[in-house]
Order: sequence, then structure tokens, then C-alpha cells
Amino acid sequence: MENIYFQSVLPHVFADNSDMESEVWRQNLTFEKGRLYLVEAGSGKGKSTFCSYIVGYRHDYDGKVLFDDKDVTTFSIDGWTELRQRHISYLFQELRLFPELTAWENVKIKNDLTAYQTEAQLKEWFSMLGIADKLDSLVAHMSFGQQQRVAMIRALAQPFDFIVVDEPISHLDDANAEVMASIMMSEAKRQGAGVIVTSIGKHMNLDYDKILKL
Repeated sequence: MENIYFQSVLPHVFADNSDMESEVWRQNLTFEKGRLYLVEAGSGKGKSTFCSYIVGYRHDYDGKVLFDDKDVTTFSIDGWTELRQRHISYLFQELRLFPELTAWENVKIKNDLTAYQTEAQLKEWFSMLGIADKLDSLVAHMSFGQQQRVAMIRALAQPFDFIVVDEPISHLDDANAEVMASIMMSEAKRQGAGVIVTSIGKHMNLDYDKILKL
């Protein structure tokens, strides 16, 4: 997949907002593989909704979302499964880790499905992010900031053409945020992938190709 197109997309919930000012909604946009984007938004402007449209969890909008020349509303369940395993990675704002599993089990369960990263690489990222001592800790016993780092490692445990990260550093200090951004960008560049970062305030300090106001 080379491009993601938004063609006059507008969530149904905003249908009556005729005076809405946005660089995303009701616009014609192209997100290109290999480029880096920041989507900034105030609370309630539809940031997580935007992400959900890309990964196919919601379709409550007017307009079209296309992957290359294919309308995403035409994809089957099997098609979406393949896309999420091989073409689009997503780091949820709410993380969606399994609290009853350890940090390592949360990452390994994804990597077992994709068979993509080596265990050595995954454990190196744990170490770089300062959570090597949390491999065998239950996620339920970890801070949200520690969980964000686990969720990022899990998001990188697959091939992807695009990675979408929704407020990935909201609970991280600057040092850990910088390390996480470096790891993400190194892996994205290795895969030649596009990166879409969202934020309502604090965001990764990166050299974005395009910044959009939602």
C-alpha cells in the first residue's frame, strides 16, 4: 500500500457543523508511504475517530477513505485482518493491552502471529525504553507510561506500510519520549513506512513532513 486518501471525509457527528474549520475533515488529503505526519487536535475534534477510520473500526462518515484505489468500505473481515497484520499498525490511545498478561506476553502474542521480529530485537527495545526489568510484570501492575512503552513495542512487532500512533507519549517524560520516537522512526524507515502521529498537546519532537490541524 502506497497511499491513504481522505476524500471529503466528515464524521456523521459533525454533519451539522457547517462552520467547522479543519485541515482534515471535508478536505482531500493524501498520506504517502515513507512520509511523517502530525495531526493535532483539540479535545472532541475527532482525533481518535480519525484513527478509527484508517484502521477500519468505524465507518460512520460521509466521503471516502481509500487505500491506493480501493474504498475501505468494500473490504471483507478477512481483508481487514490481513491489512492489520501486514500493512497497518496502530497504537491505541487507550493501549488495549491485556492486563492479566505480562509485558512480555503482550508483545509475544502479537509477534507469534506475525513472526516478524526476533526475540532479541524485542528485548533490546525493552532495554532501550528502560523497562527490561518489567518483562515478567503483569501489565495491570505497571504505570500507564510503562504500558505506553510496551504498547509501542507491540505495535512494531509486525510489518507495516503505515503506522498510526494515537497520543503515544502522553504519560512519558521527555527522555523516554525521545527514545520511543527514535525507535519508532528507525523501524519505520527500515520498512519504508509512513507514520501518522496524533496529539492534543504534547507530541513527539520530530521533523514532520506535514502538520495538520484537525
